[in-house]
Amino acid sequence: MSHDGVGLRAVMRSVAFLTAGALAVPALAACSADEEVAKPLAAQDIAPATRDRIADGGTLRWAVDAVPQTLNTFQADADAGTSRIAGAVLPALYRLDSNGTPQLNPAYLESAKIVETEPQQVVLYKLNQQAVWSDGREIGAADFAAQWRALSGKDSAYWTARNAGYDRIEKIERGKNNLEVRVTFSRPYADWKSLFSPLYPKDVMGTADAFNDGARTKLQATAGPFTLQKIDHKSGEVLLTRNPRWWGRPAKLSEIALIAVPRDKRAEALAADKVDLAEIDPEEAGRITLAARDKGTAPLQGAGSALTPAKALRSWAVAHGSDAGAASDEMKARKQQRTAIATYARQQTSLRDFVVRKSLEPAYTQLALNGSEGPLADERVRRAVARAINRDELAQAVLGPLGLPAVPVGSHLALSGQPDYADNSGALGGQDTKEAQALLADAGWVPGGPVNEQQQQQQQKKDKDKAAGPEGKKADSDASPDDGTFIVGEDDKNGEADRDKKDPKDEKHGKNEKQHADDEAGKHLDGRQYAPKDNRQGGAPGAYAPKGTAAPAGAAAGALAKDGKALTLRFVLPSGPGSDSLRTVADQISRMLERIGIRTETSRVPDDSYFKDHIASGQYDLALYSWPASAFPATDARPIYAKPVPAADGSLAVEQNYTRVGTDQVDQLFDQAIATLDEDESRSLVRKADARIWAAAGSIPLYQRPQLMATRLNLANAGAFGFQTPLYEDMGFLKKGAQGGTATEKDR
Repeated sequence: MSHDGVGLRAVMRSVAFLTAGALAVPALAACSADEEVAKPLAAQDIAPATRDRIADGGTLRWAVDAVPQTLNTFQADADAGTSRIAGAVLPALYRLDSNGTPQLNPAYLESAKIVETEPQQVVLYKLNQQAVWSDGREIGAADFAAQWRALSGKDSAYWTARNAGYDRIEKIERGKNNLEVRVTFSRPYADWKSLFSPLYPKDVMGTADAFNDGARTKLQATAGPFTLQKIDHKSGEVLLTRNPRWWGRPAKLSEIALIAVPRDKRAEALAADKVDLAEIDPEEAGRITLAARDKGTAPLQGAGSALTPAKALRSWAVAHGSDAGAASDEMKARKQQRTAIATYARQQTSLRDFVVRKSLEPAYTQLALNGSEGPLADERVRRAVARAINRDELAQAVLGPLGLPAVPVGSHLALSGQPDYADNSGALGGQDTKEAQALLADAGWVPGGPVNEQQQQQQQKKDKDKAAGPEGKKADSDASPDDGTFIVGEDDKNGEADRDKKDPKDEKHGKNEKQHADDEAGKHLDGRQYAPKDNRQGGAPGAYAPKGTAAPAGAAAGALAKDGKALTLRFVLPSGPGSDSLRTVADQISRMLERIGIRTETSRVPDDSYFKDHIASGQYDLALYSWPASAFPATDARPIYAKPVPAADGSLAVEQNYTRVGTDQVDQLFDQAIATLDEDESRSLVRKADARIWAAAGSIPLYQRPQLMATRLNLANAGAFGFQTPLYEDMGFLKKGAQGGTATEKDR
């Protein structure tokens, strides 16, 4: 998932869940609310420029993953594209600053505050008297009331994805004049600033038909610096144009074109002059940095020289994981490769017009532990997994090569820089191999314990079929016997030869532990992403023991077993483009778990089925995925960590809690935080909830995701936004001769 600054209300997928019992944990200390708030780990990188330096006009072509299926952000299939369009064309009463804190938006509000708390909470909004919809009608109480009725949850005809907050409103009425809106709550609501952003016109919210169907493909009225001109699913383009009725600072750009470009095709699109701004992966970022260095303008290693055929050969070889000399001999014999190199060289020349702007995305990657069944249903095993993992090493592997701060995330509910952030990981404890082993022993998992081989094989087949999802049987028919599934820590007794033809001296008994550790540490020193030699086997070299390679001495004794079954966890990962870093992290986690006797069986599945068929349905033990940060964690994070409740059909409703681990205490703390109007007290309750989530060990935050944006050199006020809401009206191309547009230390 991608984000252009954390949204006021994060777009989340909905799903279902199961519980683990309430955890008996030691007294949990959360940081006090008056502690100094940490700063964001990385500043935004948008090439800031004053408006007088920006040319008037022009079209910004912005790459997106896909044309959104709906323009209604409150529907279940809304995505990042939906939110991006809404940010440019619809009112947002609050927008986020560089710390991810909501700030009143003066374009729409003169003021907003709680004017009564007893007997009920009342918020009074005073609107900007110039604020009008594109059809000329004033924005007013009727729009607020229509949105409340649609999202209150009282009318099932509205197909809403969420109604949090709106379900606490009792009534909405006009104030002393048309510019005032009074909102009365039936129950106190701390996150009231999250409401009415975006605000849709009453024509969209007024009827179920307009909400469900009409707003999917068009908006009758808008009220932002841009308006929606067209949305074309066939051509894969959305066109936004200046709003002639916009009363704020006039938009510098004439148009913003959102163009659907697959992630693995973005470098080509940039080089072909099809887009000006695109979120990219580390591999593409490396290409752009190399092109800039060859041009002699990169801020990294000083001046360089033009891209020669020899340099193109070297660049192509590095990008494709080949040795330059070996690649040279092969390319001379193959016309196809010569053509590819020539094309690559031309693209590199074109990529000199771009720069990589980088920050940290307002989202974090976590290791999810499914606590609904199997070994991880035992809280001691989950905690052992958490204590075996070195989060510093994982953050360094992903962020270090990119030059970004490699600091592990210490909270499930906020990120460094946000007011609610506090590092509560101490409630679980840091990496400690001995403690992890003690927890496993206490749970009954014994090193070298007896294993019922027949039972183990049957269970492995069952788990493999389960992890394969509904398409598993079809995949099996085309796969080799190992089916792309690899078990770390398993001693293969067949003694088959290493299919990758490794040095015989390493094949005899496998590498010793020191060599393994050296390989693990060295895999990421040069920052390269390694391509697998077999498309069924991902990750860096050494991630899995080759089939038939004997385990290192002592490994068999270290394997854990209980009740005749070895301790093996299913690790499910996506297999599509852009998943390389996840697979590398998974490889490292598997090695860390192997050291305490836990085997991992890794299955790579198609991206389009990863969430639906595996994460959401609970068909995994371990998984890696990301959550966006929210400015309102008491509201938005509650569904992610809520304790499951029985549904009418006997199943358990899990909301967005894919790990299926929840406690009554966490639910109570969220409920108290949502209902507390004292900001400091609410923040303290959120932090206490986070400490208990850590102790439950259902999910382990690892690192904040990197945000890499390729931008044209003369594009200003756009790039890696970090937390801050993009200011669409200030984006534009620098005037000729104006300084700026390159990433300098001051900009960063």
